Amino acid sequence: MEHVKDVLKTSLEELERVLDTKTVVGEPIVIEGNTLIPLISIGFGFGAGGGTGKCKKSDEEGIGAGTGGGGGIRPVALVIINKDGDVRVESIKSGMASAFEHIGEAVGKAMQKKQEKDK
Repeated sequence: MEHVKDVLKTSLEELERVLDTKTVVGEPIVIEGNTLIPLISIGFGFGAGGGTGKCKKSDEEGIGAGTGGGGGIRPVALVIINKDGDVRVESIKSGMASAFEHIGEAVGKAMQKKQEKDK
C-alpha cells in the first residue's frame, strides 16, 4: 500500500502549495488613495484510495491507486481602508456579481466623501 501513501502525499503537497495567505487575502486594490482588500473563502475536498489484487485468469498480481478532488472559491468580504486611515469590513452577500457591486458602492462612497470634503 506504499503507492496509496505516495499518491496521498503528492495530493496534500499540491493542496498546500495552492493554499496560502495570498489565496485567502487577495491583492490590495488602490483606487484614488483608498485601499480595497478582498477576503476569500476556499473549500476543498478530496479522497484517495488504492488496492491490490490477483487476476483469476492469469494469476498475476496488480495494484492500483487513485485520487480525486474538487474545490470552490468565493469572495466573502472587503477590507476597506480609506485615505484617512479609517478601516472597515464590508460583507459580501453572494457571488462575484455582488463583489463587484460592493466595490462599485465603496468607490462611489469614497468619491462622494472626497467631493464633500473638497467643498
